[in-house]
Amino acid sequence: MVIRLIYLLACQAFRWLALLARSDASKDIEILMLRHQLAIVRRAQPRPRFSWSDRTVMAALLRLVTKQQRTQVALLVTPRSVLRWHARLIAWK
Repeated sequence: MVIRLIYLLACQAFRWLALLARSDASKDIEILMLRHQLAIVRRAQPRPRFSWSDRTVMAALLRLVTKQQRTQVALLVTPRSVLRWHARLIAWK
């Protein structure tokens, strides 16, 4: 049990070091994505429903995030959904 605790603390320390190496812009984008998802969840009754503006914001923000960062962020949608939204956004433009 002590070994597991040490392992978890070491993993968290490495995550913090990796966070220090990231740029401020990528951190800001991730914060915006998470805040937007939180707003969607707060207004959801039983299940979150995304409006067209929610889809547009999420597709635009996720486009700026690297693939590695996308795997680390907890998303309410699947990557396939985001790609579909982005394709619709481009087609609409």
